[in-house]
Amino acid sequence: MTSNDLHWDDLRIFLAVARSESLSGAGKILRVDPATVGRRIARLEERMGAPLFAKSPQGYAMTDAGQRLLVHAERAEQALAGALEEVRGQPGTLSGQIRIGAPDGCANYLLPQVCMRIMQDNPDLEVQIVALPRVVNLSRREADMAIAVSPPATGRLLVQKITDYRLHLAAARSYLDHHPPIRALDDLRGHRIIGYIPDMIFDKELDYLHEIGVERVAMASNSVPVQFNWVCQGGGIGVVHDFAIPSGQGIRRILPDLISLTRSFYLIRHADDRRLERLNRFAVALCDGLKAEVQRLEAQS
Repeated sequence: MTSNDLHWDDLRIFLAVARSESLSGAGKILRVDPATVGRRIARLEERMGAPLFAKSPQGYAMTDAGQRLLVHAERAEQALAGALEEVRGQPGTLSGQIRIGAPDGCANYLLPQVCMRIMQDNPDLEVQIVALPRVVNLSRREADMAIAVSPPATGRLLVQKITDYRLHLAAARSYLDHHPPIRALDDLRGHRIIGYIPDMIFDKELDYLHEIGVERVAMASNSVPVQFNWVCQGGGIGVVHDFAIPSGQGIRRILPDLISLTRSFYLIRHADDRRLERLNRFAVALCDGLKAEVQRLEAQS
């Protein structure tokens, strides 16, 4: 096989299958028929002289040869992105599509307004927010960058702290008006508690109730907005982000002098993306915007 036998389009299809681990998933990414993706992968494997994927009912898993090709394919992808950025880029403005992955609390209560302000200054920019109650997988290119509540311990990643944020026990006035008063931690016994489904807590930093000493959760969800809606509707007491409180009606913090939690947001990016000026500039605007928005909303809570 000569260097002329392998083209960017081959690598583009290979990357889509590697990241989605299926022909149908790759077809959605590429907007082509899955059968066409399968034929292209088969031809690529024939030209490479080695199987790139192990096929099974569970999907397409990369072989050792596929893993070796992945390194070079991602480098080619980064080189092409950098070239397009330099050719198309306009000094002082951001354009093109950027996808951000984030836990659903940040994605619902912070990112919409922060990203809207960035886009007002950059009308050619397209932003996609992937809100997931789990860690976003950057290695599969689920997003260009991700926000997390704890820094990853492994991987070739760029990690920077964005800002701290605070959480408190809170409840709706409609709930507090019809239940016994809470003046001490012991008074929480007998009250209905709202929180995460224990076996679906995807990051130890989210295990708020264990830290407080609460053992039983009467109303549970893996979604922060669901928990907050329950609180707003008078369903019970929950640990609430201070930055979410202004979006509710009649939400009151409980025992703020006794129970106050602090967590942090981190921006995580692919290490190879450090050379992409467009993403660097967007990251700066995003971090500055998130820090300012957390401060603004917490001041209102």
